Amino acid sequence: MHPSRTFPVPARGKSRRTVLGLSTAVLLGAMAAPAFSQEPAASYPSKPIRIVVPNPPGGTSDILARSLAKELGEMLKQNIIVENKAGGNSHIGASYVAKSAPDGYNLLLLDLSVLTIGPSVVPKLSYSPQKELTPIAIPAYSPHLLVVRNDLPVKNLDELTAYAKKSGTPLSFGTPLASISQLAGIMIAQDRGFEFNVIGYKGGAQAMADLAGGQIDSAIASVVATKALVQGGKIKAIAVTSARPFAATPGVPTVASQIPDFVTGSWQGLLAPANTPAPILDKLQDAIQRIVARPEFAKHLQELGSEPSAMTRQQITQWLRSETQLWGKVVKDNNIKAD
Repeated sequence: MHPSRTFPVPARGKSRRTVLGLSTAVLLGAMAAPAFSQEPAASYPSKPIRIVVPNPPGGTSDILARSLAKELGEMLKQNIIVENKAGGNSHIGASYVAKSAPDGYNLLLLDLSVLTIGPSVVPKLSYSPQKELTPIAIPAYSPHLLVVRNDLPVKNLDELTAYAKKSGTPLSFGTPLASISQLAGIMIAQDRGFEFNVIGYKGGAQAMADLAGGQIDSAIASVVATKALVQGGKIKAIAVTSARPFAATPGVPTVASQIPDFVTGSWQGLLAPANTPAPILDKLQDAIQRIVARPEFAKHLQELGSEPSAMTRQQITQWLRSETQLWGKVVKDNNIKAD
């Protein structure tokens, strides 16, 4: 029942896998240096670099961007400025970078599902992710956790399935609408033969608050977004959507152990405007790879509930293209609409 695709390989493993997950319609095209390139890569950067985060301060992308900015600034010997441009379900900030000069001085850091799902659920985007952005690296991947309220009498996906099928009414499932969390929940429920009653939220934080308060039965969100609540005993984690057991969630079984090849999550990607010179992209990619390989930074990512991906930018481009196709079909088949 599930289409297959290739997903980013975390730094700790180099095998390629076929997985099910998140898609949409993106990215990213030409990486050849434009004829009007103004600065040789050898002298880049000669002025401060801006990393745009299309979300409010304090979220996953913002925390990661500020951690990277410090390390990247020291490595490149230049100031790195993090600027939050929130709004439009993250598309305002993404559009700003997409339409910036392709010189390496305006970068974008965000959850890539914004770009892979956006074109399917927002009919008239102000930019084309596929044509106007190009990837640099995926500094962090955080799988989803399937979480339930504490008093729901289930401990794993099999028990949740049995409980849902016996229940007289569908289990409530809190999620931001037209999000990767909603699509992941739909795919799990369809595979296991039950239905969720989807409760729409403006953001994942409110859904987590209501789950902790017992107002809803279940939710799906990244390990980064759920880790503190799980560790604090406010909610229960019953499955993780990584391809194999995840270091930050010891003892939590994978969805893939019950639904083969099921992998989803939050891939935090760093991107630049299309046509940014390839030598500059290579320089940035190399810097990010060296940063995330540092033991202290890798430990920081694990504490957040993430790990880096070793995908090259060419591999990321291919993956984003397949994600776009896969999740575009899921959106269409299930008539998903942006709120």
